[in-house]
Amino acid sequence: MAAELTVPQLSAKHRPTLDQALSAIRSRAYWSPHPEHPKAYGESAPADGLAAFEAVRGTRLDLGQPGTDGWTGAEVSPFGPALEVEYPHVDPDVLLPAMKAGMGAWRDAGPEARALVCIEILARISARTHEFAHAVMHTSGQAFMMAFQAGGPHAQDRGLEAVAYAYEEQTRVPGQADWSKPQGKKDPLELGKSFTAVPRGIALMIGCNTFPTWNGYPGLFASLATGNAVLVKPHPRAVLPLALTVQVAREVLAEAGFDPNLVALAVERPGEGIAKTLAVRPEIKLIDYTGSTEFGDWLETNARQAQVYTEKAGVNTVVLDSTDNYKGMLSNLAFSLSLYSGQMCTTPQNLLIPRDGIATDAGHKTYDEVVADLAASVGGLLGDDARANALLGALVNPDVKARLEAAAALGEVALASREVANPEFPDAVVRTPVMVKLDAAKPDPEAPYLSECFGPVSFAVAVDTTADALELLRRTVREKGAMTVGAYTTSADTERAIEEVCLEESAQLSLNLTGGVFVNQTAAFSDFHGSGGNPAANAALCDGAFVANRFRVVEVRRQA
Repeated sequence: MAAELTVPQLSAKHRPTLDQALSAIRSRAYWSPHPEHPKAYGESAPADGLAAFEAVRGTRLDLGQPGTDGWTGAEVSPFGPALEVEYPHVDPDVLLPAMKAGMGAWRDAGPEARALVCIEILARISARTHEFAHAVMHTSGQAFMMAFQAGGPHAQDRGLEAVAYAYEEQTRVPGQADWSKPQGKKDPLELGKSFTAVPRGIALMIGCNTFPTWNGYPGLFASLATGNAVLVKPHPRAVLPLALTVQVAREVLAEAGFDPNLVALAVERPGEGIAKTLAVRPEIKLIDYTGSTEFGDWLETNARQAQVYTEKAGVNTVVLDSTDNYKGMLSNLAFSLSLYSGQMCTTPQNLLIPRDGIATDAGHKTYDEVVADLAASVGGLLGDDARANALLGALVNPDVKARLEAAAALGEVALASREVANPEFPDAVVRTPVMVKLDAAKPDPEAPYLSECFGPVSFAVAVDTTADALELLRRTVREKGAMTVGAYTTSADTERAIEEVCLEESAQLSLNLTGGVFVNQTAAFSDFHGSGGNPAANAALCDGAFVANRFRVVEVRRQA
């Protein structure tokens, strides 16, 4: 296969980016090569991106991959319009052997060449960020600016971060070594040794509905950069962003002289449920999954032939003990509860507040006052419909709407949800968050705050003391998991106690956030998303453990 892109060309273009990414994961300082602002992509980029998105609607996206036995696709935007894009439906008995066929050459290319090809894929996706933003928006329900940032540069950052970790882990061992063992008066024992990072096999990346690229790219690029072929199985409601990703990846692989079938797409027919059948096939050696705890547990139990990386559900908690910036605390929490209608795995759900209240710079505030003030802060933030639409986006599916409507019956409603009209998309289902007051004094194993209620639902839970809040925090993280924990306190002793709980239960903690950084946001190259140490996820995005078991090192010894 003739290569239009050579390794020297790719190295000249992308080796500086790889080196900066390697430096960033070591320093944990802020860095990103992907601009967050839409204007950074050129004056015509917004119009060009929208036109490209509109051009793909109503078409058949033929990727030219083997094993296509039909066409499928039934995506309807959470904002209303049907996308009407058809995708290849595959016969895995044909596709999987074809994917495996190119892995030898991909393995032999080595870690650097693989990393550079992956960075070229990401660079081409970055150049089309406006187009991808519309695809993410109309499959996830994210408002445009969030879809642009989270689905574009932030997702690309996470993919590049995975490439950097993959390269670093694969190059810890030298490719060659001369071994000489002294034997006293005799000649030394001498061997030549080679060490090759070899892939596990075919990786299955199971995409999610809410963040198809942000949650999908780490596993996709971690597997590809470590030499594995990757079969991308999108969520049936969010196919387009990942289908476009596969299309770009196949183009770059072919241009670089590799088999494009190293990356392929598997889209299911309505109700087909192919993730289960694919996950247990012997060819599948790696699985990345983001979604419900139920299916994540099923994968961990049944896909025994594969290394399984899951991000599931958790009960995210904020402990309110005291604050020296009451207004900032309320504003920060209000934004965190509202962003993307709470449809983030990192959104706070349980707000644990001592029933006697908290000390603040605005005086002592009772439990009822804190709850009322937070409700008012959310109401003020979302009082203007235009701003509300820009923050909330749309409810991603009917299940979220049903949970939101049912939450009002769980306790006293401190903040009622309201319907927001979207003039641009009249069919969009847009709702403001609901906040319900609950009391932890009454032992109840079925208490709503002991389980995740995914969506724009939060529980203001009254506890006797901060110490009781920490015990409830510990229990929920240990039993249900948590992607995020937040806390507000002016006490050094309380801060240490909260930190100790999070260290012992392996939960990522954010303390006293009152400015423009929020508990439900994480930055690639610096922040770890999940810890892999509690039931919410068995892996972190991204660390060495996320990539190191995607390959093994095979040694060949030769007599010198």
